[in-house]
Amino acid sequence: MQLDFHYYATYCAAYLAGYSHEESLDLCYSAQFVDCCTRTFLKSISATVHAATTQTQAELLDTRTDLTGLQDITRIWASFHFLPKDLYAVTPRATKTYRNKYRLICGPNGNLVKDTVELAKDKCIQHAGIAMHVLADTWAHQRFAGTPTLVINNTDSKFIEYLPDGTSRKISFIHAPGASDDLEKGIFNSTVFNTSETSILNLGHGHAGHLPDYSFMRYRYTPAWDCYRECIKDNPSDYRKAFCQMIHAMKYLRGTEDAFNTDTYDFEAIKPYEERINAILTKRQLDASDDWKAFAEELSGKEIPDFDTGLYVDEYGEKKENSFLGRFILASLSQKSMVTNKIFTSKNLLAGFSIDYKRKGFAGIKDYIRLVSESVRVGK
Repeated sequence: MQLDFHYYATYCAAYLAGYSHEESLDLCYSAQFVDCCTRTFLKSISATVHAATTQTQAELLDTRTDLTGLQDITRIWASFHFLPKDLYAVTPRATKTYRNKYRLICGPNGNLVKDTVELAKDKCIQHAGIAMHVLADTWAHQRFAGTPTLVINNTDSKFIEYLPDGTSRKISFIHAPGASDDLEKGIFNSTVFNTSETSILNLGHGHAGHLPDYSFMRYRYTPAWDCYRECIKDNPSDYRKAFCQMIHAMKYLRGTEDAFNTDTYDFEAIKPYEERINAILTKRQLDASDDWKAFAEELSGKEIPDFDTGLYVDEYGEKKENSFLGRFILASLSQKSMVTNKIFTSKNLLAGFSIDYKRKGFAGIKDYIRLVSESVRVGK
């Protein structure tokens, strides 16, 4: 997903869930900031690099793909963008190595998305925003894994798009970093095929380009993990469910619903706006920000400022942990720690080792000492 959904659409969902305008702004800012909190950014504000929630292309190119490097990549991308659906999925006749990669395939309504939302309960608004980013991405990024792997993330080159008029056409892919996708001609940017199993070019949905990130896309393709059997991706339907599931999740986080349940969607909340939302989701455009922003401002009657990565930098320099970014950093460490531990306890080492400090005491990255201290202080 992109800024249009993580920022503007998340604001709409938060407002419909009962958050105030100010709370909705803080929440959607946090959701979008997951796509901005790189090591490069964290270094620029003298913050811990272990709180990184994403990586730039330059950072990925500089990352070694040895065991340690791959575990580092997996901790970031599996925790925040490709949350595994089933860490115990059965893969008949598969080797352990393949099975561990297969079990990192992202998808909605898994146990980890419930863990993610429940982890944010009674926490800061930044934690709620992170949870909404992770939840939304389980819908957009399903069937891909947040670890570099050819045998899982590769696709056949044959992608068929279903057009609004009922016809279909073959999609063409090019590799031109920085170039825009051409919707009219059906030409999209993607990563090139690389035979190395652990090349960063085989991370996530790179071979599918930005198709998973466009709400209007309906297409057919053949993923490697499913033995190159064709499957259909219906983004308008998935994005609608993501939007309504966020509303349900945020009502739980606010305390107006007793529990967050998977496969539960608050369709009732969007009934008065059903036609408007569907129109935005199905409109063929590279960026739906203007449409979501207009809808958001109609909902609240308030102006929605453009997203600004540097908005809270000065405050962080003055207040550190007691600032907006300070709370975001703590929340990101908590989310990454939880997911890494779940992967590790499933006997899968692709995200590295994880220590249960409650049983064995602290042993790990020093920046997580603050996370442990804060958890003890607030009794979480």
